[in-house]
Amino acid sequence: MTVEVRSARQFDKQFKRLVRKYPLLFEDALELTAQIKQGQLPGDQIPNLAYEVYKVRLPNRNAKKGKSGGFRVIYYVKTQDLIGMLSIYVKSEQTDIPLTEITALIAEFLSDLPDEE
Repeated sequence: MTVEVRSARQFDKQFKRLVRKYPLLFEDALELTAQIKQGQLPGDQIPNLAYEVYKVRLPNRNAKKGKSGGFRVIYYVKTQDLIGMLSIYVKSEQTDIPLTEITALIAEFLSDLPDEE
């Protein structure tokens, strides 16, 4: 089974900014996307949301901080074969994202999908 992975506008902006500063992030993000496309759901499910949302910790190999000081990727499982990448950030630059913001990111992601979804 192959899963389609789409990125939200917020994710795209954040990713472009971070890749300029941390070029090795591109390879790590490709690995994460490959895992998701194969049907795996890496990371931990975020509790207390009405949606199936996960947070994955990625190492920051450019800063040599490992996973604890690395990147956080938030993604949403819309259906069994469609997953949306919602947000990516550096843990040292931002604390956890509030649940209300995650819900708003999901709403934006869903509004950008074609009507047949």
